[in-house]
Amino acid sequence: MGLLDALSQIANAISQNSQPQQSHVDEIVRDAPRDTVREGLREAFDAGDTPSMGEQVGQMFGQSSNQQQAGLINQVIQALGPAAAAALAGGVLQKMMKPGEQQVDADAVAQLSPTEVTQVVNEAQQQQPELSQRLSEFYADNSGLIKALGGVALLAAAIKMKQYSERH
Repeated sequence: MGLLDALSQIANAISQNSQPQQSHVDEIVRDAPRDTVREGLREAFDAGDTPSMGEQVGQMFGQSSNQQQAGLINQVIQALGPAAAAALAGGVLQKMMKPGEQQVDADAVAQLSPTEVTQVVNEAQQQQPELSQRLSEFYADNSGLIKALGGVALLAAAIKMKQYSERH
């Protein structure tokens, strides 16, 4: 089965309120070109008919390794700058940032819950709407985390990846 077929199968399954076959999701993760994953995720993050970008990222954060979690949070810090990022979600990131540091380490970020990450990302996106581009780049480099997306978000990403693949 080709990539477009796998994307179509996922879209069909989810639109019929059933779970896509894991093999189709695995095929996307394994075979989709990086730019297809990046653009599909960016469009899903920005779509008005999907859960918020924060909710999608929070889901994937919960399935990530500590290194991946730190990488994600450091993307937010780099996008906003350390001072602005430290103020997000009631200062939750400030608690784990060492004075003078411009990033967090894997041990510190393990204190964050997916719910806190949802809030951090949603607030960060309000300040930097282009954050979806930065985070879609990050997740294209860590495409195995797409498996953590569920329902509407996975459907949107699959549809957007399929459309992007057909155009390019």
